[in-house]
Amino acid sequence: MSQGSETAKPAIRVADVCFRWPNGADVLKSCSLEVPQGEFWMLLGTNGSGKSTLLRLLAGLLNPDRGEIQVGQPVGFVFQNPDHQLVMPTVGADVAFGLVAEQLSPEQVRLRVEEALNAVNLLDLQRRPIYALSGGQKQRIAIAGAIARHCEVLILDEPTALLDPDSQLDLVAQVQRLVKSRGLTALWVTHRFDELDYCDGAFLLEQGHVVALGEPEPLKQRLMQSENFA
Repeated sequence: MSQGSETAKPAIRVADVCFRWPNGADVLKSCSLEVPQGEFWMLLGTNGSGKSTLLRLLAGLLNPDRGEIQVGQPVGFVFQNPDHQLVMPTVGADVAFGLVAEQLSPEQVRLRVEEALNAVNLLDLQRRPIYALSGGQKQRIAIAGAIARHCEVLILDEPTALLDPDSQLDLVAQVQRLVKSRGLTALWVTHRFDELDYCDGAFLLEQGHVVALGEPEPLKQRLMQSENFA
């Protein structure tokens, strides 16, 4: 089976990538995968399988020791804990913060911020203090920041890990809608089987390389029968 769709252009391509920490610990070993443009894929694996390291390589926060990585630009990265990336006092200011490097006019910034907040259904919270938001709202603000920068690829590292069950499914459904409506490409790390119902496909990472991929339901059934995911 090919990795991803055979007809769609890959927005994320990882070819034979290896990464080792300075202490000598191998994390990724000849890891390869492709995410087709305009699709929503998920990445699964047990703790220590290399998921978070792979995402940081895709985001350019780390460099591989060997292999090739191609990712559509610009890239938006959503952390597991949104408090690690929301830096401004209010919602609107935080979404605008990522636009500083683009040297836009104040009117262009305003329109970008409003468009992004509207896309995640939080336009009415533009002046709300960040500290007053729920966890789910904070994650949506992090996503809005990526939309404001017109990111082509959205990378999410277990974004529902700190959320309650209702907020978890609300967020994954929100990302699914954004992928379909805006043509984004998304790669989402998860441990939750119910989140697989929202994606186009999934990869299973074990000991630093992809061991299975494809449509979410067969992979979900395989994992539910695995002792590692029980």
